[in-house]
Amino acid sequence: MFALTIIYLFLLTNCVDYAFSIRCYDCNSANNSMCLDPTVYDAETVRKFLGTIDCQADVEAPQRKDFFCRKIVQTIMFKGHEPEVRVTRGCGWVRHHRDCYKADNEDHLETVCQCFEDDCNAGTALTYTTALVTALSILVIYF
Repeated sequence: MFALTIIYLFLLTNCVDYAFSIRCYDCNSANNSMCLDPTVYDAETVRKFLGTIDCQADVEAPQRKDFFCRKIVQTIMFKGHEPEVRVTRGCGWVRHHRDCYKADNEDHLETVCQCFEDDCNAGTALTYTTALVTALSILVIYF
C-alpha cells in the first residue's frame, strides 16, 4: 500500500503542469505618454489609462516559461534631431543574469530592467529585493 501511495504521488506531481502567473504593465510611450513615468499619476488614473496583462494567459511565448515583468528605456538618436526617449513595459520570458543591464550602439542607448512581482515594472529600476540586499550589505560592512 505504501509503494502504491508513493507511485501515485510521483505520478501526480510529475503530471501536473505548474504555471507561474504574473501581472505586468503593458504599454509603449510611443502611443501612451503615461508609460514614460506612471509614478507621477495617482493610482486610480494609472489603473484607468495604463493597462496590465496576465503574462501567462495573454502572452504567447515560444515555449512554456516562467514570466516576469520588464521595463525598457530606449534613447533613440536621430541624425540632425534631438534624441527621443521611449519606454516599453511588458512581459518577458528570457531572463538576464542581472536585474538591469545597458546596451548601446550608434543609433540608440537602452536600459533593460526585469522584476518578479505583480505590476513591478511601473516604477524605477530599484526593486525591494535590490534595496534589501544593498541595505544588508551596508550593515554587514559597517557592523
